Amino acid sequence: MNEKTIVLDGDHFQLEELVGIARNQWQAVIADTSKTRIHKARTLVDTWVKKGERIYGVTTGFGALSDVPISYADTKRLQKKILLSHAAGMGKEMPEDVVRAMMALRINDFCRGNSGLRLETIQMLADLLNKGIVPVVPEKGSVGASGDLVPMAHLSLVMIGEGEAVVDGQRMSGAKALAARSLKPLELAAGEGLALINGTQFMIALGCLALHDALNLCKHADIAASMSLETLMGTRTAFDPRIHQARPHPGQIMAAENMLKITENSEIISSHQDCSRIQDAYTLRCSPQVHGASWDAFAYVDNVIRVEMNASTENPLIFPESEEFLSGGNFHGQPLALACDFLGIAIAELANISERRIERLVNPQLSGLPAFLVEDGGLNSGYMIAQYAAAALVSENKGLAHPASVDSIPTSANKEDHVSMGAFAARKCRDIVLNTENVIAIELLCGAQAIDLFTNIKAGDGTLAAYRTIRQHVDYMKEDRQLSKDIATVKALLEDGAIVRAVESAVGKLY
Repeated sequence: MNEKTIVLDGDHFQLEELVGIARNQWQAVIADTSKTRIHKARTLVDTWVKKGERIYGVTTGFGALSDVPISYADTKRLQKKILLSHAAGMGKEMPEDVVRAMMALRINDFCRGNSGLRLETIQMLADLLNKGIVPVVPEKGSVGASGDLVPMAHLSLVMIGEGEAVVDGQRMSGAKALAARSLKPLELAAGEGLALINGTQFMIALGCLALHDALNLCKHADIAASMSLETLMGTRTAFDPRIHQARPHPGQIMAAENMLKITENSEIISSHQDCSRIQDAYTLRCSPQVHGASWDAFAYVDNVIRVEMNASTENPLIFPESEEFLSGGNFHGQPLALACDFLGIAIAELANISERRIERLVNPQLSGLPAFLVEDGGLNSGYMIAQYAAAALVSENKGLAHPASVDSIPTSANKEDHVSMGAFAARKCRDIVLNTENVIAIELLCGAQAIDLFTNIKAGDGTLAAYRTIRQHVDYMKEDRQLSKDIATVKALLEDGAIVRAVESAVGKLY
């Protein structure tokens, strides 16, 4: 449902607004202040073209062909050709939320008025977004340097009635998609083909959605760790604020505070205050340090993402105030490549430590609980294979977390001789997020099962709220059943935020 309309002006686009457009079909409109700047920039481009000015990609070829002049008569033909020639993508089509995010981010970039596009061209892209036309964009083909040329070309083809799109769940040609929404194919003017594809919006769309989901994972990681702490008979001492003020990393302090809140009034923890154990395992005792380090990494990525969301990434750039055009390299994805690699590594660590807590929960030698958290072990395997599955995802994450940004391969006859590989970094980051959501969902499942084994004593206020929310959707496992359905159910609760809402209702706002 269309719940909201976001006004895009190129300067104030926020992450939550982007997620609303990408996943909740919020509408996007062009700010009136942007329209004036867009008109002025386009007027300048038209004047320069008529004068025969040599402008890269407008009156010249592209990349290694930038020294080849294009006649005034051919400037329009050039625009369609660049879209067709650059649409060389391969692999699976990107999900709808990613493509919608690409479109919204591209519109916001154009609203800065540095692209030289006509207002009607930008409005056409907004019409596609608002009318539910989702271009088919293959996942592979961008090296993240001269912008995301390949995926942006596939996206832009639909505007001229080429390529493919999905409308109301049906895949069709670009021409049929436009007709289905009573739109006519656009005829591109000089310079518009390059302006449409020469940006970082594939990378940034993936990065934005991955960051949003990573931030959602933070609280769930603390909730899962708290459930494991209680059922593994751990202590809250390691979360004492004095410990964390002595090493005041912001994320560490916040994670420790969260776990103190979640485990408040735990009868399970108070039941063993006088036991002989001196210290808990690192996965329990050091969870604020590990979780918190990831949180601090997310804060760095958040800053990069928010800058890029409201930036001009084309080449050349038009500056209406001074009536100049300048050729540069704002399309290069290096800032995003590094940020997405860092984000992927930080998310992978949440899965790493979660899987080790899962192992402690299902291993009777470490937990003191029934083997694999099930009655009649042997006849039942319980959560044995849930830990296998978590281990498989964590191992996969290790490969995915290898940085893409340390690689470069020259393109375009060595004109583009250093590339960022930011698109690959962003795709891998998204996969790591999806894997980690499943791992934490498994830990939450195991934690809920373990709580059921403590029949006479109550869990902490926050832990109990999380447990009850899970049990509203997933029953206690008395005997073996298909675990994939339970994992998917808890993952959906995680993505929806239902578990966090229940915990915060019980203990107050978490960081």
